[in-house]
Amino acid sequence: QVQLVESGGGLVQTGGSLRLSCAASGGIFAIYTMGWFRQAPGKEREFAAGIGSNGARTLYADSVKGRFTISRDNAKNTVYLQANSLTPEDTAVYYCAAALRNLYFRDAPVKVEDEYNFWGQGTQVTVSS
Repeated sequence: QVQLVESGGGLVQTGGSLRLSCAASGGIFAIYTMGWFRQAPGKEREFAAGIGSNGARTLYADSVKGRFTISRDNAKNTVYLQANSLTPEDTAVYYCAAALRNLYFRDAPVKVEDEYNFWGQGTQVTVSS
């Protein structure tokens, strides 16, 4: 079972950037498909970005495409989310998640929340106008 700890959230002005990190422990990180989700106040949690187990393939929600970049370093057991050109609409708690998928599918990113088995505690991102 893998444990996930997010960091890097904070308060930033509109147009600013943040780099979120998610450190994994307790499992073989390289076999997990990873994702970032976010939950804004009063809204349901939504998919933001996903990355396959080997890092070659990524997937983004339309709302963040072109502004956010997901990456991973399997040697450091860490997945990142570089968030640029932030707006107040990006204000949310950002969650890291890990999906343990069939060997034949784990290189493909996935956006379905139910596919993810393990979740971090979240990190708050607040964008001021």
